[in-house]
Amino acid sequence: MSKSVYLAGPEVFYPEARAHGQRMQKVCRDAGFVGLFPLDAEISALPQGQSLAIYQANRELIDRADAVVANLRDFRGFEPDSGTVWEVSYALARGKPVVGYCPTAATIVQRVQSSPHGRLFDAQSAVEDFGLPLNLMLAHSLTAIAYGSEQDFLGLKAALARLRALENFSG
Repeated sequence: MSKSVYLAGPEVFYPEARAHGQRMQKVCRDAGFVGLFPLDAEISALPQGQSLAIYQANRELIDRADAVVANLRDFRGFEPDSGTVWEVSYALARGKPVVGYCPTAATIVQRVQSSPHGRLFDAQSAVEDFGLPLNLMLAHSLTAIAYGSEQDFLGLKAALARLRALENFSG
């Protein structure tokens, strides 16, 4: 039986998110996994209760999954989507393997410096410089990390390959 993988990431905010999720699920099938996309969950709550219903449904999908693969690309700044980071943390707390993927291995400092307004310090804070592509707490928590662009799902494919290579885990 194929192992299931919860597909964490900001893709739920993309235009045509459901169709994008279906393409991600096909990539999972081709790699021998069952992809669980957050928008697969049936949400029947009234608008005022939708956020809680989405939270509960996504948490249930993570509970059902054998592992999590997370798109940790920069989102609304130089850090991953905060909801994705929560999903990663929840899965890790539940003892599930989590493979993250980023478009590049460039460090946070390198990405900030290459941006048009990049500064390592502002009046309030500094950018951490540990040579990592992600915040140190996230980078050191992941079971594995893979690199590849979102184009043609290269990052997702690389992450699924890393997941398959884990000892005691196969799709």
